[in-house]
Amino acid sequence: MFSTSRLFSIRFIDPCRYGSFRSLSRGHATAVTMYKYKTREPSRFNPFLLLAGFMPIFTFGLGIWQLKRLQWKVNLIDELEEKLQLPPIRLPEEIDLSTFSEFIWRKVEVSGIWDHAHTMLVTPNVKDGVAGVRVVTPLLRPGASTILVDRGFVATTQLSQLPLHDNSETVHLLGMIRSSQPKNAFTLENKPEKGEWHWIDTEAMAGYAGGAAANVQPVFVEQIFEGSPTQATARINIGEPVGREPTVNIRNAHLSYVITWFSLSAFTSIAAIHMIRKGRAQRARSMPRFK
Repeated sequence: MFSTSRLFSIRFIDPCRYGSFRSLSRGHATAVTMYKYKTREPSRFNPFLLLAGFMPIFTFGLGIWQLKRLQWKVNLIDELEEKLQLPPIRLPEEIDLSTFSEFIWRKVEVSGIWDHAHTMLVTPNVKDGVAGVRVVTPLLRPGASTILVDRGFVATTQLSQLPLHDNSETVHLLGMIRSSQPKNAFTLENKPEKGEWHWIDTEAMAGYAGGAAANVQPVFVEQIFEGSPTQATARINIGEPVGREPTVNIRNAHLSYVITWFSLSAFTSIAAIHMIRKGRAQRARSMPRFK
């Protein structure tokens, strides 16, 4: 009898070892590929995860830096407030510019004659919602060097009443020693040749008033106004300059920066933890796929 066992001879080969099996018959050989399963793990390199892990550290460092800046600014304001409480000093005939910075924010008493011919109007300026200018006039001190005095604010509508004529009347005033103001990217350039001033540059202003040849020193004093708000308004209405208040008006926004950076550090930390957990869950749920 014809035996099918003799007609077909089948040999099985371990697919895990060879990945295929062969079915052999008399005179014919058929190769059939057999697939094997292999799990493909997700890549562990994730640039977004690296960024999420870097941002909490970076923003936390910025928060620490701003915290130190906050402490420095608070100490600076306290130091300047203490200077304002000291009695006014008298400026010497010739001011030593090498040590002058130590006396910034100190009150001073000065007297002299206004050099109206070299008055400079610094624009723009706003006081209590009123547009105006700051009036800077050299003060001629008899037997001493000339200094620059910021006499205060004058409304634009009252500039025609501002006295700019020469006179020999001696004035006595109380002021505060200040320095040049830093110029930012949005501030216009000063044009002394056109009489246009947009920021306080003591060196350029002293040069405009005559410079070393006229014994003008780049010493800047802001006149102090100690009157009431009503008196200040009355002076503005008649075109008389209104000086500054005897207070420290240094901007201190470091606390808001500290809160911002630490908040961002907390939020990005939460986001990083969420991404790490999500990545682990995806690897745990990953199913085998054909390769």
